[in-house]
This record gives sequence, structure tokens and C-alpha cells, in this order.
Amino acid sequence: MFNTYILVGGVATAFHYATLLAMVEVVHFAPTFATMIGAVVGAIVAYAGNRRFTFPESMQSHQVALPRFLLLAALGSLMNGAIIWLGSDIGGLHYFLSQILATGLTLFVTFKLNRIWTFR
Repeated sequence: MFNTYILVGGVATAFHYATLLAMVEVVHFAPTFATMIGAVVGAIVAYAGNRRFTFPESMQSHQVALPRFLLLAALGSLMNGAIIWLGSDIGGLHYFLSQILATGLTLFVTFKLNRIWTFR
């Protein structure tokens, strides 16, 4: 289950990172703002993939699971943005290195919460 979560998360993260890179490098948005938007894009991809592949046995209706997932995605996005801010704006790290750190930390938190609450 965790391996599937990682795979789905990898696809969602690719969408997140592509959005982040495009918004920073092409549109010239601030990295903190761009990563939060990228996280929303990734969250949409992640919900669809996790619902279908990671937690197919879930008995939760979409009316219950989707709002819970979106709440956790929003909290994960805030966590992600805070880590980017701390890493790049305060700590002086390149924004993409901060993003990699943020991804690793939020991965474990969101898996656990989605497994025990969203898709139980």
C-alpha cells in the first residue's frame, strides 16, 4: 500500500514540480506562492490516483473522502509552503532543494492521515 502511495505521489509530485518550475522560471512568481499552487495541482492528481489505486478497498463515499482529502492536502500545502519559506527565504537554500525536503516530510504525514482518516 505504501509503495503504491509513493508511486501515485510520484506522479502527483511530477505535476506539482512542473507547475512550480513553470511558475517560477516562466511566469516569475515567488517560489513560496508557486509551490502552493503546484501542491493544489498535485493534490487533484493524487486524490484520483489514491482513490483508485492505493486505497481501492475504501468504503468512504466521495462526499466524505474528497473533502477530507482536500483538507489534508490544504494542510499539506501549508506545511509545504512553510518548509519552503523556512528553507529558502530564511535558510538561504535554493528553492528546489527546499522543495525536495518539503516533499519528503509531507509524504509521511499525509500517508498516515489519509490511511487512518480519509480512506479508512
